[in-house]
Amino acid sequence: MLRKTMILLAMTSLVLAGCKSTDLTRGNITVSESPQSTAVSSPGQSTTVPTTPAASATSSPVGRGNDAVMTNVTALRLADAKQGWIGGAGWIAHTDNGGAKWQVQYKGAGEIAQIFALNDREAWASVKETSQLLHTTDRGEHWAAVGKVPNHAFFHSVSGQEAFSGNAQTVNGGTSWVELPIPTGLTGDAYFHDKKNGWGARQKQNAVEVLRTQDGGRTWQTVMSRNSAATLTDVVIRSASADDAWIELVGGSGMSQTSYSLFHTKDGGKTWQTVLVNSTAGGGPAPGLPMGETAGAKNKGSKPGPLYVVNPDVAFMGGSCPACDKPNSVGWTTDGGKTWVNGTESFTGYGELQLGMADASGGWLITNGNEQPSVMYTTSNGGVNWTKVHTFDAP
Repeated sequence: MLRKTMILLAMTSLVLAGCKSTDLTRGNITVSESPQSTAVSSPGQSTTVPTTPAASATSSPVGRGNDAVMTNVTALRLADAKQGWIGGAGWIAHTDNGGAKWQVQYKGAGEIAQIFALNDREAWASVKETSQLLHTTDRGEHWAAVGKVPNHAFFHSVSGQEAFSGNAQTVNGGTSWVELPIPTGLTGDAYFHDKKNGWGARQKQNAVEVLRTQDGGRTWQTVMSRNSAATLTDVVIRSASADDAWIELVGGSGMSQTSYSLFHTKDGGKTWQTVLVNSTAGGGPAPGLPMGETAGAKNKGSKPGPLYVVNPDVAFMGGSCPACDKPNSVGWTTDGGKTWVNGTESFTGYGELQLGMADASGGWLITNGNEQPSVMYTTSNGGVNWTKVHTFDAP
């Protein structure tokens, strides 16, 4: 009885000690402030995320064939300029000729939320409604359920076994996941490039902070802090190397317009390039800048589209203009964000734009509409010209 009492007192002491911290998150990390940086320390504990036991590696649950109706493409990923996968409501399809023809490889329940291709043979796909994670190692000849993604963050794999979804990591191909420690108060999802290097952003009073970890989330440092006239509502982060980060900050919305900005670092946050500053009448000032500052290029469209990073120098971003007859456009940089080029072509379709690049030159673009078929275009010169290659089934 005495031993049980002592254990209970010890546990109570630990709980009370934890309550003294005002900035905690998964992994029991604490934040200490300094004038120049935010240092986050953590004992390095990770939270195991339970997942449904994986299904055996068999063929698609419903089979394969071309009888699925391919409308409203909700996910896209290239393996190279000719090969890749797309998905929609209950189907995944593959092409090996640049999108001219498609082979439905998987049919099942639920909308495909994301697809990620490690190479031309191995890929993953997640199902929106159930979070089920599908996997293929034979170019999509067979898709197997291997587990569930623990969140709706951007999924990317670094090997056949290791992958990340936000701050969740798997080392067994998606069968189980652990959550890596992150600071409290992050807006949007954290992004881990690999098991050591991660990024996040948050609002701190009238400023926006970008934080970085190099030890798997045990400690975090503030590597950018900027006065912001706008309140941060979302963050999108992509990375092409351990020291590379593209930080899209999303601000307010109104009148079918959304304000946003894009910042880039190649050196782990030591220096930053202001890439895009898109203030709008309906959404207000772009986040991450003080009132009146407009340094930075402006992307076409009144709302941000998909961001696709090719390497530390090359990135593409879609633009959306809901009030325009042709609402979709694409812009890009080839010098790390020092200059920005807005493409001259615009595309119809009021649904969500899908954009993917194989490299700095070759890429795919798919437009969607509520009443019109989805349409695929390809580029071989880095977005300067786009060629229509396929029209999908009518809604």
